[in-house]
Amino acid sequence: MAYTAIDKPTDYFNTVLYTGNGSSQTITGVGFQADFIWFKERSSAGEHKLNNSVLGTNYYLISNSTSGDDTTGSGIQSYNSDGYAVSNASNINDNTETYVTWNWLAGGSASSNTDGDITSSVSANTTAGFSIVSYTGSGTASDTVGHGLGVTPAMIIVKNRTEATSWCVAHKSLSTDKVLRLEGTNAEGDIGDGELDSPPNNSSTFGFNNGTTGTPLKVVNESSDNYIAYCFAEKKGYSKFGSYTGNSNADGPFVYTGFKPAFVLAKVSSDTNDWFMFDNKRSTFNAVDDSLFPNKTDAESTSHVIDFLSNGFKIRDSDGTVNSTGNTYIFMAFAEAPFVSSGGIPTTAR
Repeated sequence: MAYTAIDKPTDYFNTVLYTGNGSSQTITGVGFQADFIWFKERSSAGEHKLNNSVLGTNYYLISNSTSGDDTTGSGIQSYNSDGYAVSNASNINDNTETYVTWNWLAGGSASSNTDGDITSSVSANTTAGFSIVSYTGSGTASDTVGHGLGVTPAMIIVKNRTEATSWCVAHKSLSTDKVLRLEGTNAEGDIGDGELDSPPNNSSTFGFNNGTTGTPLKVVNESSDNYIAYCFAEKKGYSKFGSYTGNSNADGPFVYTGFKPAFVLAKVSSDTNDWFMFDNKRSTFNAVDDSLFPNKTDAESTSHVIDFLSNGFKIRDSDGTVNSTGNTYIFMAFAEAPFVSSGGIPTTAR
């Protein structure tokens, strides 16, 4: 059945495009004060810069890098009611370059959460199923961290802010105790320096596994290291997390979401290859072919193709990045519009 409690998805997630001016400028049109802003330069190669309101304007992380916090010009001057102000920082506001930001609404100011063994600071939006979690590692594998969502997350992304380590991605469609690295092309597997429990399995907390080599918990729970986690729960008609199987055909698999997508992030989990991401602002009609890759600095390309349909998306490319025979691909998607509004009669999409 396809229905939603969120009739206007852009109240919680939105994509915004702008052109850099090499100075400073205020970007509007988000529609809310974003708590998580993911920047990417489109017209030239540049880092993916991830900022959030819990850490403020001084810190950012890079999805295509293992680096910890970077404070050398985050680019964010302020988080505003309809957007944000940016400085002249590189890969944020270079003159004449074009940019995209993907923006999520969490819960504003963070509050203390004691649901887990480790006290966390959490900004949670339970309506939209999204929270930002800041915590300091304890070094104990059996400890847990509260995420504030009240339901089991479908996907969690964690990064050590203190040290250079892999990003750790847990997802509902990964194999037991297997994770992905946001900065890498690796298939699902173990990270030697520890990882999240995967798939996520608790409505209040998330936990950890010891690594098999190196420093046992450095990636997710090293003693005294600082971490940030982005936690996503599925909300029918607004967000969808799942998997599909490739067929190496231009008439690729159709993936039902229950809404017309505004954004899709995905990666093959059973093999090595890039992450990929599409949205409805860079490609405003089908075929959706303006690709960016979270694990790479590459400029935008038109190398892969999908269609955004009223109730899901369909792969239209035989390339192995998006559609290799027999391989499993995990994804997260957010809605442009629900297939059936909250006031309508729930129907099965055809």
